[in-house]
Amino acid sequence: MNTEDMLQEAERILRLNDKGHYTVPTHGLYPFQWNWDSCLTALGQFRLSPDRAWTEVETLMAHQWPDGMVPHIVFHERDEGYFPGPDVWQTGRPTPTSGITQPPVLGMVLEQLFLRENPDHRSESRCRSLVQAAARWHDWFYRCRDPQGTGVVALLHPWESGRDNSCDWDDALAQVPTEGISPYQRKDITHVDASQRPTAFEYDRYVALLECFRALKWDNTRLHDASPFQVVDPGFNAILIHSELALSRLAERLGDKALAHRLSERAARSIEAMDTLWHADLKQYACLNRRTGQRVNSASVGGLLPLLVLPQGHEHVADLSGRLADWLDKAPFGVCSMDPLDKRFDGKRYWRGPSWLIVNFLLITGLRQCGQTELAHRVVQASLQCIQKSGCSEYYHPMTGEALGGGTFTWTAAMVIEFLSMDDSQALLSA
Repeated sequence: MNTEDMLQEAERILRLNDKGHYTVPTHGLYPFQWNWDSCLTALGQFRLSPDRAWTEVETLMAHQWPDGMVPHIVFHERDEGYFPGPDVWQTGRPTPTSGITQPPVLGMVLEQLFLRENPDHRSESRCRSLVQAAARWHDWFYRCRDPQGTGVVALLHPWESGRDNSCDWDDALAQVPTEGISPYQRKDITHVDASQRPTAFEYDRYVALLECFRALKWDNTRLHDASPFQVVDPGFNAILIHSELALSRLAERLGDKALAHRLSERAARSIEAMDTLWHADLKQYACLNRRTGQRVNSASVGGLLPLLVLPQGHEHVADLSGRLADWLDKAPFGVCSMDPLDKRFDGKRYWRGPSWLIVNFLLITGLRQCGQTELAHRVVQASLQCIQKSGCSEYYHPMTGEALGGGTFTWTAAMVIEFLSMDDSQALLSA
């Protein structure tokens, strides 16, 4: 598959999964609007239609909760092929939504959309409204997921991380009680081979957490302290801080200096707080179990994502870059989601090993920001090799490039468009 073929296929998939004002990740497996999927998809949509890209994120933010939370799923239409559906969540929203959130990539996406367009009055007005909404979402994070003011926020459900079954959650998830959960029937394993999906042990705990929060009527002033799962993830926090800084720059451009200052000050405090998540033995960042106060001894790709917020010359850039390069040496088809030498590594099972192009994109963004351009080039190349071999799948075996998960996947297609727009992509493909 040459460059033009890849681009045409990516554009075809974006159109295939387009529902008019939002996209589905892929038909069947994920038939609704997902939060960070939509935001990252908007980057690829901009090539086809800037207006359509803005509409994608506007549709998502139209379903922001009154307290500021942005749900991870919006159920625009009924579809019985997915579990858990709106009848399980029971969040009581006018358009049904889930009751938890996802990684806040919106800020960085808004900045990119704004910078790529020749702003006119309409696009500037749209951006201004979205910046305000995104800032309310960020305020919600620090108010409801960091009530003690530590500077870093906690996840209350593995689904919030976007890396659902990462090894990072194993210990904390094992402490979630499952007695009395309602019987349920999974739908994901009717679409994808069960060997590529989370286990029944994990799903029981996903459902138990959902039912715990539902019993509290989704009151975000209570969920943090009541949750049996509270994990501070460096990857999630790095995304939040990166978007916080992007929103600050946008607010400055749009003339809201007070908001710009408030966001940049908070981001600076959070970057300092990230030091508490450095794991010297692993030579990368690692999670903290907030309920127990224990460090999580797990080397996942989430611990490399702080490259998004580290300045050039920071003492940990070399360690993170070295670890990433070592993983690429062992697994040439993109960056593993888990250390390939970890005994729990599984190259086929969702977030316990496979390579994901959206994470590759975030790492490329961080590497370029940190001045690690050669390593960023390697990640671009590894990502495009996955497409050349297996097309736009949900994720890939990092050693073989085998297509895994759902097919004709929207955000993978969007990332292909992003990678092919980079100056070095042509040279890398011919290397």
